[in-house]
Amino acid sequence: MAATGTGAHARHTPTAPTRAQRLTAGQRIDAHRHDDHQIVYAGSGVVAVTTDAGTWFAPGTRAIWIPAGTVHAHRAHGRLDLHLVGLPARENPLGLDTPVVLAVGPLLRELIVAYTRDPRDTGPERRRLLAVLRDQLRASPQQPLRLPTPTDPRLAAVCALVHADPADPRTLAALGAATGTGERTLSRLFRREFGMTFPQWRTQSRLYHALRMLADDVPVTTVAHRCGWSSASAFIEVFRRSFAYTPGTHNRRT
Repeated sequence: MAATGTGAHARHTPTAPTRAQRLTAGQRIDAHRHDDHQIVYAGSGVVAVTTDAGTWFAPGTRAIWIPAGTVHAHRAHGRLDLHLVGLPARENPLGLDTPVVLAVGPLLRELIVAYTRDPRDTGPERRRLLAVLRDQLRASPQQPLRLPTPTDPRLAAVCALVHADPADPRTLAALGAATGTGERTLSRLFRREFGMTFPQWRTQSRLYHALRMLADDVPVTTVAHRCGWSSASAFIEVFRRSFAYTPGTHNRRT
């Protein structure tokens, strides 16, 4: 995953916009930052938000919280119906200063869609809508859908191999041998930098690639094979546990 680059060169848009917009597959919104917090939600397709710290990814059952001041870039996978909700920096319903992926239930989904439908509306109904939306955000479980950016070059070399071929079946020991680093050293680096084991991180990487392929209408069985699962059923089970729907219904949720 490419980092966004230094914040010094990022575009500064003080007010985080509240709006709905459509992005085509592969379309990007370059690195920028706001003085406000922002919620990013994909009504269809998959949205990836990248900072220097990593990439957070979300289909329509998830949203991404971006704290005020965070330099970030967006990328669309598949046809993306993007919904953005800006919140003043003084209002932090999550109490978080780092990005996070949140579960989005049916009520929160409808609140986000309704609130972004007409950003120019400033009436009392809209203010009440926002109050309920904030309450729902506070109750939304956080999800571990993140690909951290490695800082250690030894870790980066292994991560690059896995990202280049998600179906690569090699163990951490074999990947270490290919990059000149011992398994124990790499295992420590995964835990120290990412807070997860290599198998946990590889599952996150494979899920990210799977979402990208599904957004491009690649068949489920093909996605399972290309992303390294032993069978389509094994892939479906992991995907369902992670996103609360099956991969076969990915592009039929709108």
